[in-house]
Amino acid sequence: MEKINQTLKRLSSQGDFQRRYDKMRRETLENPDIEEFILKNEQAITKEIIDRSLGKLFEYTNQSKDCEKCESLDHCINMMKGYRPELVLTRNFIDVRYERCHRKVMYDEKKKNETLIKSLYVPKDILNATFDQFFTDDERIDAFKKTIAFVADFKQGKPTKGLYFYGEFGVGKSYLLGAIANKLAQQQISSMIVYVPELLREMKSSIADSTLNGKIEALKKEPILMLDDMGAESMSSWTRDEVLGPILQFRMLESLPTFFTSNFDFNELEHHLTYSQRGEEERMKARRIMERIRTLSEPVLVSGPNRR
Repeated sequence: MEKINQTLKRLSSQGDFQRRYDKMRRETLENPDIEEFILKNEQAITKEIIDRSLGKLFEYTNQSKDCEKCESLDHCINMMKGYRPELVLTRNFIDVRYERCHRKVMYDEKKKNETLIKSLYVPKDILNATFDQFFTDDERIDAFKKTIAFVADFKQGKPTKGLYFYGEFGVGKSYLLGAIANKLAQQQISSMIVYVPELLREMKSSIADSTLNGKIEALKKEPILMLDDMGAESMSSWTRDEVLGPILQFRMLESLPTFFTSNFDFNELEHHLTYSQRGEEERMKARRIMERIRTLSEPVLVSGPNRR
């Protein structure tokens, strides 16, 4: 059997192979990113290092750098799906190091949160929601405009109020949350939609398996948190004061955008929060929660016919 070195030597002696090799070498070294890297490290890079590293340089040119060649994470063209290449100089050799791309980071974070918080699961139509499919009649145009304005103006790290969508059943409040989340995902901005009644039930059971604190911390620090169906839960003093309270307090102090949907307006939600499952009246504690919600969000009425 012919050794690989002998094979390469034989092939390199053939004129057609040599022409193709020379063309590949030239195109690789004319790549703007590679030209910039060599120029930046010109004191350390020699012709011998370039020749020795040509295979790695060619590998780099065929990868997507900032997801510009990829439709989505599923359609990533890179050798390591979800990882972008970076040229590094190490021991007289130019190598390619791979780091997670923005989409991979968001995907991993989402999967971690889904494992941690089961109440993240929301209806499929909400997860696939888009602004194009949101029916904008006269009764819902204001909610639509404010939603679009938020997405257009939002910049991560900039203090921004979320929105508090309230109205009757089936008017599209939760759908708007899904549309916002999907639009922001296109900009590599992470968000989390949580169904509140299920969340609070889950939090109670989390005491037994010691995952409560981890779940609360995840909700506190999510870049954009969306709490769906506030007021539909059976409120207890513990879930109000020990779960919702710390989450909203942290997000208020850190100016993290927070969205809500509810069948109640602010006054009605405050009344709901005032009375515990035992019928105890705790007006001051309810006001404390409402003060955080008012600080975090702007109330927006969503009205019209039930479209479910």
